[in-house]
Amino acid sequence: MPELLEATTNPFGGIVLNPAALPADPGEFRERLAHSLTTWKEGGYRAVWLEIPIGLSALIPVAVAAGFNFHHSGQHTDLHSPGMEGGEYLMLTAELEPGTYLPPYATHYIGVGGVVLNEDEELLVVCERHRNPGQPPFYKLPGGAVQPGEHLADAVIREVLEETGVHTRFESLACFRHWHGYRYGKSDIYFVCRLSPLSREITMQDEEIEDCLWTPVAEYINSASTSVFNRRIVRAALEHPGISPERLQGFDDREREFFMPRS
Repeated sequence: MPELLEATTNPFGGIVLNPAALPADPGEFRERLAHSLTTWKEGGYRAVWLEIPIGLSALIPVAVAAGFNFHHSGQHTDLHSPGMEGGEYLMLTAELEPGTYLPPYATHYIGVGGVVLNEDEELLVVCERHRNPGQPPFYKLPGGAVQPGEHLADAVIREVLEETGVHTRFESLACFRHWHGYRYGKSDIYFVCRLSPLSREITMQDEEIEDCLWTPVAEYINSASTSVFNRRIVRAALEHPGISPERLQGFDDREREFFMPRS
């Protein structure tokens, strides 16, 4: 009788296969998978999660033939699995009990923008080089996408530095925007952050940024060329203290980022 595939269980009646223990030979995988699925179904389990590393992609058609469906593909940034970071994979799922709910993969992008105001009441703004066809140049907050495994505070500091060359200190979250129908049909959450400048000299990122400058914040807010959205979020950051980073005892700062109202 074939040996069961190595796996653990989750709290929801699911089987989670160990990707590091998958056999490389598709024939062996086919036999062990068939036996394992039968055993797990008889044991009352509801679903199976199968992560296949890109190096074992020959196992994918075997899994599909056995009833698995694509769930998502990705690249590891697992803080608890040294050596797994950067490994590309495909996740597949199979229902052992028909109608079992399987949560979908990530539905959102996360972006950050920085309101950086210097002691002369000047706001740091950028004009992006790449725009929609026919769209005129306009100035906005420096910022960009949060990378996998990156905290919001770290991301906005990094993005501001990359685009403008200005070093900053994170102060607080001011507001956020939720937008549907973004890239690839996903939704997007954009966090606006207050930052204090630690330097003033601008070193512009030529590849993405067409122009970068310090501009009087009052002129920016009152300019007809500034969008309603950009005016509002800058005002929000200036008029309210926002919510600040806070450490909570018993939680790993590498995994979780907390923001609380200032006392």
